[in-house]
Amino acid sequence: MKKLTYLFITLFLLINVSCQKEVEREGYVDVEGGKIWYKIIGEGNGVPLLILHGGPGARSCSMIPGFSLLGDERPIIFYDQLGSGNSERPTDTTLWNTERFVDEIDHLRKNLNLKELHILGHSCGSTFLIEYMITKKPEGVKSVIFSSPMISTTDWIADAKLLLSQMPANIQDTINKFETLKNYSAPAYLAATDSFYARHLIRKSWPYKSLACENVGGFNEQVYNYMWGPTEFTATGTLIDFDRTADLVKIEEPILFVTGEYDEARPETMYKYQKMSQNASVEIIGNAAHMTMIDQPEKMAEAVRDFLRSIDNN
Repeated sequence: MKKLTYLFITLFLLINVSCQKEVEREGYVDVEGGKIWYKIIGEGNGVPLLILHGGPGARSCSMIPGFSLLGDERPIIFYDQLGSGNSERPTDTTLWNTERFVDEIDHLRKNLNLKELHILGHSCGSTFLIEYMITKKPEGVKSVIFSSPMISTTDWIADAKLLLSQMPANIQDTINKFETLKNYSAPAYLAATDSFYARHLIRKSWPYKSLACENVGGFNEQVYNYMWGPTEFTATGTLIDFDRTADLVKIEEPILFVTGEYDEARPETMYKYQKMSQNASVEIIGNAAHMTMIDQPEKMAEAVRDFLRSIDNN
């Protein structure tokens, strides 16, 4: 009888501990400097996909509708980096460093029990993702997706300058004039940059307003300016010398480089990165700019879905 009682108590404790460790579908995780918000979408039982949004200082909400299309096969995990979206917004600039953003990934994995996962980093999210892969050498990462990535500031600026050279002469002249003056808030300059963004950032409509972002904190200009700079094609912040291209070969996990036909992260650059990697493929999303999951959500989801299936089925 005593053995039966002991077995019952042990079983009860195990069940109780298991219930306590159940991951909530939405919540907050403590990181250095505050709390970050996350949301899990999808009922599929495949290996989870973690999404890192760009910016720095952007937010995940505008990406949720497009990438949620993948939720029929696996959990899709979105989160807002510290200072962004639904996460807390401290103003201490010492927090805006690559190492701390990288540490957020480990905090999420630990709290959400993500022992195995795929990771997608979009734009500057790829900056933090490649830094994570190189400096942490994490276990359990099944594959890496660099979506419209910023892996080298030098390459990014070179691509931006080339795309700017293809803009109408009056747009180029206006941008060059005010950048020489370092006057990044002049109405004429902002109008010219909008012309660039409408062609290479989001083609669906610019400025773009997402219903998914209603009641969500806006773009954090402080983080963006501190780490990057005033515009997509002008780097003045702490990432000005960032370059991990030489380390691509160190990533042993399968890689997908995916970008839009008219993306700031030019297709030609993705093919260059493919050659620098061990096991990489490239997908170009037609009639899409930088925010591929907004311009062409179905095409983007199909490209990612096919890649993840190829990994999971091996």
